[in-house]
Amino acid sequence: MTTISTATRLLDHGDDHGLQAVLLDMDGTLVDTEDFWWQAEASLFAELGYALSEEDRAQVVGGPMTRVIDYLIGTTGVDLSPADLTVLINQRFVDLLGGGVPLMPGAERLLNTLAAHGIPAALVSASHRHIIDIVLRSLGAEHFAFTVAGDEVPRTKPHPDPYLAAARRLGAEPGRCVVVEDAPTGVRAAEAAGCPVIAVPSVAAIEPAPGRLVVSSLEQVDLELLRSMVTSRV
Repeated sequence: MTTISTATRLLDHGDDHGLQAVLLDMDGTLVDTEDFWWQAEASLFAELGYALSEEDRAQVVGGPMTRVIDYLIGTTGVDLSPADLTVLINQRFVDLLGGGVPLMPGAERLLNTLAAHGIPAALVSASHRHIIDIVLRSLGAEHFAFTVAGDEVPRTKPHPDPYLAAARRLGAEPGRCVVVEDAPTGVRAAEAAGCPVIAVPSVAAIEPAPGRLVVSSLEQVDLELLRSMVTSRV
C-alpha cells in the first residue's frame, strides 16, 4: 500500500494556472461510513449506560479519533481511558465494515472522470491506516495515486498537515489542488493548507465562504466545476 512516507513527485508542471490534483476525504465523502462510525459510538455508549444525542453526533463527525474520544469522555464522564475507548470503538467499526462499504452517490463517476482525464487523485483521511485499507477493498485503491492516513502525519485534521503533505507528495501547489470534504473539521484543514474546497455536507452543516463551494451531492461535482474552483482564484 502506498503511503505518504515515499517522496514521489507525480506531476509534470506546465505554465498554466489550472487544476493540478483533487484531494478527497474518505468517510462521509466518498463512502457512506459516517453512519457506521455513529452506530459504533452510539451502540457502545448505550451498552455502557449513556445515551448519545444527535447534537453529539454533529460534534464528532469528521474525526479525528483523538478529538472524538476527548469529546465523548468529557461529555459522558465514562470511566474508560482514551486508549481503551479508542480500541473499543475501532473494533466495533471494523466489525460493521465486514459486509462492505456503500459508495456515496456520484463517487464512482467522479473517480472515473479524474482517471479518464489524467488528473491525479489522492485520498486524505483522518482515519487510521488499517481502516483505510479495509475501506479501499470497496472503494478501489487503483483510483488513487496514494492515500494519506491520520496516523501517518504529525497532526491530522483540522490541522493542514495532511493536505500539505499530499500536495507536497504530488509536487503541486495547494492552491491548485481542489479538496472535496464532507465535515467542518476537514474543511478547516483544507483551507488552512490553502486549498480551494468543495464541501458536500453529510451530518454537520457547512456554510459557503470565499474559496469554498457547498453542494448537496457528489453528483454535482464534475471536471468543469473542479477546474473553475482553481481558475476563479487566479
